[in-house]
Amino acid sequence: MATTRATTEERSAVRTLLRLWPYVRPVRTRLFTAAFVAVVASCTGLVIPLVLKWMVDGPVADRDPAGVWLGALYLLLLGLAEAVLFGIRRWLVARPLSHVEAEMRAGLYRRLQRLPVSFHDRWASGQLLSRGTTDLMLLRMFLAFPLTFLLVNGVTILVGVVIMLMQDWVLGLVILGPAVPVMWTCVVFERRYAEVARRAQDQVGDLTTVVEESVLGIRIIKGFGRHRSQARAFRELSGTLRGTELRKARLLATIWGVIVTLPELAIGAALVLGAVRVADGALSAGTLVAFLSTALALRWPVDSIGFLLAMSQEAATATERYFEVMDEVPEDATPTAAVASPPTSSEAGLRFENVRFRYPDAPPGSPPLLTRIDLHIRPGESMALVGATGSGKTTLTALIPRLHEVTSGHITLNGVDITAMSREELRARVAVAFEEPTLFSASVGENVLMGAADGAGKADLDRALAVAQADFAHTLPQSTDTQVGEQGLSLSGGQRQRLALARAVVGRPEFLVLDDPLSALDVHTEAAVEAALRQVLADTTALIVAHRPSTVLLADRVALLSGGRISAVGTHQELLRTNAEYAHLMSGEQGEDEGKR
Repeated sequence: MATTRATTEERSAVRTLLRLWPYVRPVRTRLFTAAFVAVVASCTGLVIPLVLKWMVDGPVADRDPAGVWLGALYLLLLGLAEAVLFGIRRWLVARPLSHVEAEMRAGLYRRLQRLPVSFHDRWASGQLLSRGTTDLMLLRMFLAFPLTFLLVNGVTILVGVVIMLMQDWVLGLVILGPAVPVMWTCVVFERRYAEVARRAQDQVGDLTTVVEESVLGIRIIKGFGRHRSQARAFRELSGTLRGTELRKARLLATIWGVIVTLPELAIGAALVLGAVRVADGALSAGTLVAFLSTALALRWPVDSIGFLLAMSQEAATATERYFEVMDEVPEDATPTAAVASPPTSSEAGLRFENVRFRYPDAPPGSPPLLTRIDLHIRPGESMALVGATGSGKTTLTALIPRLHEVTSGHITLNGVDITAMSREELRARVAVAFEEPTLFSASVGENVLMGAADGAGKADLDRALAVAQADFAHTLPQSTDTQVGEQGLSLSGGQRQRLALARAVVGRPEFLVLDDPLSALDVHTEAAVEAALRQVLADTTALIVAHRPSTVLLADRVALLSGGRISAVGTHQELLRTNAEYAHLMSGEQGEDEGKR
């Protein structure tokens, strides 16, 4: 499953997480306020041991019940204050962080829409889905909890240590004894956990891909009885992910064991030493109670270090994965040149000039798929493109709307290089219908009107459906408002293809590119569509990938693609008489093109 995988070598989690700042900046005031409130709340809890010291050394020692009740009131008020402050912190962060997550998700979706087709060819869809769901959820959790409490707990530990040293510096040094081994454990843990966390999140993406492909391809799986092999592949990936998650759990258990055990031993040693000093009269009972209460209050901030570091590493990995997509160079939406003069007769229409194309991920040194493509389709002319399987017909048509970029050469529309137009302008002038139509989980009308400019209405929809012989749409349960379902699989292949054709013609495009648009139609429907399509082709400049003579006859001329170049151009009858390769392709001996790239 192809995807770009980053390594954790030389990675700084802090530097990686700082890339979130542009998203956090608009809500920084509430987040800083929430952190301050949390620090105050946590430090409020550290006042409780001081109240206990006063109670033990004062009212309790003096047998003053009124003083004890007053101390209890102080403790109750401090507890309530701490609870209210933490509640305020939660209220402060909930809304802004959901906004941050929504903005990041929207930004990722926008970037995916702008990235070139070559990017989507390289990346597994499950990897992209996991970045838009699981990874962003991890980032929201990090911003809501670890980001704040790494600061809060750090301040709390620092204040608590100062309080303990002020109570008794000897016992304070005993408590500080485990600090060095705990910090060393955290450093080792951070490095190892980062690697395992990255591996786990990539494996989640792989697993998501398998699930998605199994759902979308359920008809193939059932049709060929491959459910067992798919289940086996899923189990293998699940087992791999389980092993990685167990590795994470072992690392977390190790650091938690160190972080919990060493401070507990230090507290035990301080208790014994303190009790001895109280018995000797060197220390008051209230001081020992306050000291131990402070130490116990610091257990949670210290114990939480392990999973806060783990969540921070997972967030750093999620940030890394998120920006792997966001750092990809999008399609340039602005023109790179300008051609203002009107086209001459030789420039008008659609022209390929010495076009060469090689896939960016092709093996080094491999020959280009297309080379020296020279072709001129005059204004209002329809050109059929014919070639053997794998000759590059579909790739050639994809160059016109810039789904792929030419390696060299030029493609012009009415004398203007397509790279001199914004993609928005180019794709408004060029409409495309693919051999394998894609429909979205929307109504029939919404799917068709995707090909029209804003403001298109029912008249445009009805006209396009009539041209594509897709009047069946009016007989659906809710007519053209009927939801077609995911991938349009509730419709037949021919129905989906006719709706895709309607989508291509609804906007009355200046240039039309049709990739074998009638392959899924029966003979009678094909004839009806061809009759209606001829009227559309009379008013547009069209390039039509064709595999059957009936489709070829829609065109004024035919171009034969062979050996990566246009080897012959002429009418259907001319090429039948003069070109043996073309005659062979049209004889039906050559199977239909299923492997075009």
